[in-house]
Amino acid sequence: MNTAILIGFPLVAALLILFLKSEQAKKFALAFSLIELILSIYALSEFKINAEPQMMVNLAWIQTLGIHFKVAMDGISILLVLLTTVLVPLIILSSFSRDIKNPKYFYSLILFMQMALVGVFTAMDGFLFYIFWELALIPIWFICLLWGGENRARITFKFFVYTLFGSLLMLVGLIYLYLHTSGTHSFDIQALYSAGSSLSSPEQTWIFWTLFIAFAIKMPVFPFHTWQPDTYTNAPTQGTMLLSGIMLKMGTYGLIRWLLPMAPLGVQQWGHAAMILSIISILYASIIAIMQKDFKRLIAYSSIAHVGLISAGIFSLTVQGLQGGMIQMLAHGINVVGLFFVVDILFNRTQTQELSKFGGIRNVIPYFATMFMIVLLGSIALPLTNGFIGEFLLINGVYQYNAYMAGFAGLTVILGAVYMLRSYQKIMLGETNTLTSTFTDLNFNEKAVFVPIVLLIIVMGVYPKPILDIAEPAIKHIVELIHPAVIL
Repeated sequence: MNTAILIGFPLVAALLILFLKSEQAKKFALAFSLIELILSIYALSEFKINAEPQMMVNLAWIQTLGIHFKVAMDGISILLVLLTTVLVPLIILSSFSRDIKNPKYFYSLILFMQMALVGVFTAMDGFLFYIFWELALIPIWFICLLWGGENRARITFKFFVYTLFGSLLMLVGLIYLYLHTSGTHSFDIQALYSAGSSLSSPEQTWIFWTLFIAFAIKMPVFPFHTWQPDTYTNAPTQGTMLLSGIMLKMGTYGLIRWLLPMAPLGVQQWGHAAMILSIISILYASIIAIMQKDFKRLIAYSSIAHVGLISAGIFSLTVQGLQGGMIQMLAHGINVVGLFFVVDILFNRTQTQELSKFGGIRNVIPYFATMFMIVLLGSIALPLTNGFIGEFLLINGVYQYNAYMAGFAGLTVILGAVYMLRSYQKIMLGETNTLTSTFTDLNFNEKAVFVPIVLLIIVMGVYPKPILDIAEPAIKHIVELIHPAVIL
């Protein structure tokens, strides 16, 4: 399997969608996304579990500047590519029962974004990584701007400015590393690793903050999060799913793939500050989530809390912490798409997201209540669900770093259970009212979205070993680059 095929196919599909009739767009978009899923599964079948990048394509692009089209997959990359190719068909299918204006442009943008996301997760050249990083911003900006809520222009502009600022910081850091590569300058990832590790401590500090801020904005973590709640709330549901389920993983992936190995001294010196910001994110976002009256906004803050825990685990610089971060990226992506789909179903039938307006839906549609409960249990990390093993490893990694930090990080489990179970109680339990008594049953397409999400929540929770095995060699290699004498 050629990694470039996984990037090129959704790009071609996105262009083909534009030439179809509007009523054909969604079916062909789903078909194309399923073909991409099959291609990624085939790539997984060929993948050999080791730390080496595989299925590599390395072509000279701008040779005079040392820029190559170099893409490949190791255990970290292939899992995030699979997350992308699994979620995109579900995101497309979730829109089938909704009235999407200009559907061929909408679905073309989703497939274009899939191309950029796969590119981000497989790029092994710093300049190419930056190009894909920026390309991922374009489709989601249009999706939020053209299909978003009432205040979409102002909110989308804020989102664009935040992310563009972070991107420019990252570019400056990458160029600085590029200029310090030995011999002929190169953006090759190994050359950038070597250049970064050879820099002085003050220089690595500067590199650390340029990259960390860029990735922290994308995740986001406190205090770089202010664009997120409004954007998630006002974006169309499919846009919110793309942002929360996949796009924020660009930031956490960036920490592991690019920041940690490129500024090891900077990480050891300033990683504690990043850890503190991550812990603040957990506590702040969890408390704000408890106070929310809007369910979609509650999930937005919940996402900040979960990503804060992932970030804390990554900055523990332990194998357990990074392994936990890796599997939690997958679990969070699946769970948050499920939660936002619950929001979409509620809003589609009631035209509201206010928790106080609901009640008793379990009495009307027990199937929906059951699906919601399983997704919720995954989100609060109940044992034998996909969220448990990731949070266990993350908190274990943070504990090895600092026991007090682990105590604060562990509050995400308790606080998460508070706001998620309370929201379930308000929406599903109690007596029905005039709004919920006529709540219509889920249609076939809506049930078809929930089934794979629920299966993944259960299967990953019961048997996470294959995921951990795939990621472990690449994770250990990253940890060795930071502190080669110690493998924790």
